[in-house]
Amino acid sequence: MKFKLEANDTGSKARAGVVTTDHGDIQTPIFMPVGTAGSVKAVHQRELKEDIKAQIILGNTYHLYLRPGLDIIERAGGLHKFNGWDRPILTDSGGYQVYSLADTRKIKEEGVTFQSHIDGSRHNFTPEYVMDIQRTIGADIMMAFDECTPYPCEYDYAKNSMHMTHRWLKRCCDHFDKTEGKYGYDQTLFPIVQGSVYKDLRVQSAEMIASFGREGNAIGGLSVGEPAEMMYEMTDLVCDILPKDKPRYLMGVGTPANILECIALGVDMFDCVMPTRNARNGMLFTSEGIINIKNKKWEDDFSPIDSNLGGYVDTFYSKAYLRHLIMSKEILGAQIASIHNLSFYLWLVGEAREQIKNGTFADWKNRMVTKVSQRL
Repeated sequence: MKFKLEANDTGSKARAGVVTTDHGDIQTPIFMPVGTAGSVKAVHQRELKEDIKAQIILGNTYHLYLRPGLDIIERAGGLHKFNGWDRPILTDSGGYQVYSLADTRKIKEEGVTFQSHIDGSRHNFTPEYVMDIQRTIGADIMMAFDECTPYPCEYDYAKNSMHMTHRWLKRCCDHFDKTEGKYGYDQTLFPIVQGSVYKDLRVQSAEMIASFGREGNAIGGLSVGEPAEMMYEMTDLVCDILPKDKPRYLMGVGTPANILECIALGVDMFDCVMPTRNARNGMLFTSEGIINIKNKKWEDDFSPIDSNLGGYVDTFYSKAYLRHLIMSKEILGAQIASIHNLSFYLWLVGEAREQIKNGTFADWKNRMVTKVSQRL
């Protein structure tokens, strides 16, 4: 994997670049739709490419490991062949699931023992095994195994967890470097900065992660309940330490405003389930603001969902029709809303990229944060 920095904004730390993988280029800043089980919910691969214009999607190591299982994925020739997506894929390591399954897991130095949420069966993830799992899945970008600490989190717990994440990273790198991919293309490994919301821990972790010299770096353990300003503070601190010639990935973030603010701090890559999850519940993110399509005010609004985007669903379907589908719990409603929200997120980062290249991002960002955050 290679990263070429193309432009820096003159009024912020925002930058535009290109990540090159064996499955294609990724223009940054970029938003990555989340495909938990190898599928972005309610969206065909054709729609991801042609309508949403996604350049990379995510797969979830924990969920794919449990279902359909590694044997099926390997026999298919990897996740790209299994789901028909021929562009880049990033997989998380299962660290967030470790965080979210607090009641059914035990963390030790060796790794994590947990119970499946499907059938209660017991499993063990070690840093080495997580590398093997992601090798089998066949992701272009693999994430190191870490512990995502909760918020709030006591300082001593955050410190001990961070040091364990660093020790796990060493094991991940050692095992990754002595193994090879299974499907004839290169894979790369991103470490993850931890440290909760403590400045000294974040600095220490960022410096440690940078010292491993991998092709890219991630920032984890944020967007887990802390105030947005605290997330921005930690992100700003870490981005000033992580190398400028490597892509920076802020995991699990976030709202359109979150993404714009963090682009301004120097982040290149984002993912979040919010566009599709909120879509299924009738929340639309648009270029003019946030719409709760269930509100009666949209019942007889026959204007396009968002004509500024120019995509098929955004211009073909009306707000009134989409409201009818969502209120009737029609599956098509979830599909239209999901495609629209993802299209908006990709449109937003694409616009940000152009503003960065033009040196006009900072002022544009301030206007857009206000606009996309307002409730219509």
